[in-house]
Amino acid sequence: MTQPAISLPTFDFAAFTTALNARRREVGRDWYQLADDLWNQSSDLNAALDEGHTMCGGALSRLPSRDDTSCQYAMFALRWMNRAPEDFLTGPVVDVGDTRLPQADSDSRLRWDLAELYAAVDEQRREHGLTWTALAGALGCTPARLTNLRTARQADLALVVRLAQWVHRPAASFIHPTRW
Repeated sequence: MTQPAISLPTFDFAAFTTALNARRREVGRDWYQLADDLWNQSSDLNAALDEGHTMCGGALSRLPSRDDTSCQYAMFALRWMNRAPEDFLTGPVVDVGDTRLPQADSDSRLRWDLAELYAAVDEQRREHGLTWTALAGALGCTPARLTNLRTARQADLALVVRLAQWVHRPAASFIHPTRW
């Protein structure tokens, strides 16, 4: 038997990229300068990790033509705009309280803790008596997209925000300053 779809909001990626582009223009930056600004939010961490520059202005400029991005990549922009993922939800939004992102200094990056999200989803899934297959069907994704969160470092932004809503927690509760 197929589970009925779960009524949850969706992440409006067009609104996210429109806000990013508007803020970029407001501060007078081109896409390549924005890439530098996003990357340099973690300048001390970048120096400590001896990483080359991994933000690409061309890739950023193509975001508005896409429908999604990884949750980790989006964190650079959300941090820079000082906006929470919930700011870009449409549909029946679950009130999860304070959605402000945690603070991060130049020696860290904001990252989703996908294992922590997986654990919260698994707990709710069990409480509702759902199999991974049933939950995935109700959410409109594959079971592997859910179970892979246990060990993943990357996932689709739209999916993880939707899952945070499903467990009735702010996305920020799964986002932490890290050193990777």
